[in-house]
Amino acid sequence: MTERRDTGLRADARRNRDKALAAARELFAEPGSDASMVEVARRAGIGSATLYRHFPDRLSLLEALYRDEITAISEAAATIEGDTALARLRAWLRQFVEYFTAKRALAGELLRHVGPDSPVFSDGYTQISAAGGRLVDAAHESGELREDLTLEQVFALVGSIAGIAGSASFREPILRAALDALQTPGRGATS
Repeated sequence: MTERRDTGLRADARRNRDKALAAARELFAEPGSDASMVEVARRAGIGSATLYRHFPDRLSLLEALYRDEITAISEAAATIEGDTALARLRAWLRQFVEYFTAKRALAGELLRHVGPDSPVFSDGYTQISAAGGRLVDAAHESGELREDLTLEQVFALVGSIAGIAGSASFREPILRAALDALQTPGRGATS
């Protein structure tokens, strides 16, 4: 995934910020990791003072990481490849499910600090909805996506699949069946 760039930073400062975010991303992907600021700095290969210059506390690091991840999945919606509007929507929803399952620990940690009504979550939902909405609108306009499904319903469907406990191989046939069910009846499924 790409990272949002802070163009107001010098190149070396931007590299250090990016290293810190990459290290935090790796740590939050590890089951049971506490991703302390000390561990993030160590894994990033930067000093603690450098880390704290960019992120004064753990919450600011969590928020920056969450925002970067939201930006990356949202930007992917504009560049996703596929032969048809529905194929692009399906491909992006697959990425969205991967994102959702990989970021569960990060979102849970952030929720404990800021709560569900935080602007970081509402802004993130707005950004993802705009990105996904364009794909859903295109699939509706092409006649490929069932008319009775809204963006919110599509998100609820794939979000519930992402929340299923178990391995990716366990969720895969469920996701494939759900993505096939998005298609307007009679058009043939190809997820």
